[in-house]
Amino acid sequence: MTEKNEWEDFILYMLDMIEETSNKGLKRLNKITVAMEETANEIKKKLPKVYSKDLIEILFRLPYTKRQHLIDENIGNLKTVGNYLIDLEENGFLKSEKVGKEKLYLNQKLLEILENKE
Repeated sequence: MTEKNEWEDFILYMLDMIEETSNKGLKRLNKITVAMEETANEIKKKLPKVYSKDLIEILFRLPYTKRQHLIDENIGNLKTVGNYLIDLEENGFLKSEKVGKEKLYLNQKLLEILENKE
C-alpha cells in the first residue's frame, strides 16, 4: 500500500467499515430504545406502584442492576428497592443471579440485544 501509494483504496475501505459499524450501532440503539419503551409500558400495567421513569432508565443503563444502584439514585430505601427488585423478577422483567456475596438482577432483554452479533 505505501510502496504503491494506494492510499485512496485504503481510506475508502476504512470509511466503509466506519459506516457499517455506525449503522450496526444505530440499529442496536433503536432496539434498546424500543425494548426500554415496551418494558416501561409493561411495568406500568403490571406494577404501577413500582414504575418510575428513573427506575426504567437505571434498568437500561447497564445489563444488570443491584440494590445499591437503586438506593444511590434515590429510588427508595433498602427494603423498598429490595421489594421492587423482587416484584420485577417475579413478573419476568429481571432475573437474579448470585455473584459472590452480591445478588445481581439481569435485564435479559438488554442482554440479548447487546449479545446479538447482527
